[in-house]
Amino acid sequence: MAEYDVVIIGAGPGGYVAAIRAAQLGFTVACVEKEPTLGGTCVRVGCIPSKALLESSERYLEAREHLAAHGVKVEGVSLDLAAMQQRKDAVVKSNTDGVAYLLKKNKIERVVGTGRLVKAGEVAVEGEGEPRTLTAKHVVLATGSRVAPLKGVELDGDRVGSSTEALAWSEVPKHLVVVGAGVIGLELGSVWRRLGADVTVLEYLDRILPGMDEEIAKEARKLFTKQGMTLRTGVAVTGATVKGKKVTVHVDGGDDVVADRVLVATGRLPNTEGLGLEDAGVQVDARGRVVVDERFETNVPGVYAIGDLIHGPMLAHKAEEDGVALAELLATGHGHVDYGLVPNVVYTDPEIASVGRTEEELKAQGVPYRKGVFAFQANGRARAMGRTEGKVKVLAHEATDRVLGVHVIGARAGDLIAEAVAAMAFHASSEDLARVVHAHPTLSEVLKEAALAVDGRALHS
Repeated sequence: MAEYDVVIIGAGPGGYVAAIRAAQLGFTVACVEKEPTLGGTCVRVGCIPSKALLESSERYLEAREHLAAHGVKVEGVSLDLAAMQQRKDAVVKSNTDGVAYLLKKNKIERVVGTGRLVKAGEVAVEGEGEPRTLTAKHVVLATGSRVAPLKGVELDGDRVGSSTEALAWSEVPKHLVVVGAGVIGLELGSVWRRLGADVTVLEYLDRILPGMDEEIAKEARKLFTKQGMTLRTGVAVTGATVKGKKVTVHVDGGDDVVADRVLVATGRLPNTEGLGLEDAGVQVDARGRVVVDERFETNVPGVYAIGDLIHGPMLAHKAEEDGVALAELLATGHGHVDYGLVPNVVYTDPEIASVGRTEEELKAQGVPYRKGVFAFQANGRARAMGRTEGKVKVLAHEATDRVLGVHVIGARAGDLIAEAVAAMAFHASSEDLARVVHAHPTLSEVLKEAALAVDGRALHS
């Protein structure tokens, strides 16, 4: 029986970051992970590999269709999908090796195996070699999330798969059906569309990108349609039948769709299976999430949970901040994450990013507001780049002018949103954003102009 100050189950963004911060603060730490490589879903089969393929597919499309406008003549452009997949795998390995290095550097014991909570302060591990029991004053559950199943649709790992399979296909499907028009579905649908697939996205709701600002989502729909994606909303998928190398997707009250492959991207669920929660008496809510208080502690003293296991957005950076805050709470009694200021980014082309409340939420809550909108088309740098699609939208309180939400669709939106997050963290007003000097010419000036537009005084529109 090995004793530690902190034992963490799970080495994804939440778990490994919590382990590093706890070690920095002087705790002895063990991190239990069942997978042979570290980094969790995000690093192994999520954020990192998808961004590698998004980047590569953008480069391919640019060389094939857009470089000529810049006076760069490229002939005979062709796709080497195997090389693209090899590059993606190399990017993933670099990141997983990096996590392993960080654990070693910070003297964190890596325990290979499946961790199960026995009771407060005790974790059983089964995997390589003999079963082990780890004891600790603090046990942190950080096992992330798994793909949410879709009733009537069986994942066979080949013709019908999740994002994991869609990141590793060895050939471009002629016709890909994506079930779900959220972040994962649209990102991976974009990858395969750029590489030559006909892509049909089927969404149960009457809009794409549920939860994001509706004005921005409508703009995104126009741009994705222009790129050749078929977006069908208000569609209920009831099943999928595989016959040979074809899949028939069954639609309630509509025409069935025949495809070569199907990607099911209908969300994720907390990964609590086999974690021992029931036996240990840990409370979960109706959605299967572990219930925690403001200190990330469960109803069982000394047992904590972070990341996708608990409430809040299911995002890697949110899990990381949970991990840091928890470690600091354990060491100093102070730590906090403002879930209202967690940015969300869709890495399509153009990118989509948001932070804070949407216009629909402000209306529903009866909050008086003003908004400023400015288009990339009027920005000098965007014109020089040939990237004039999209807009920035700033929402500010009508009386106090405090920025309540910022929503961006356009080139490098994922980078631009950081300024808005920082401003909102310090309770900035739209006037504050408007008064900050932005370098010219830069895309960041679009945010400045949108802030000016809140007061009706944008300079370049």
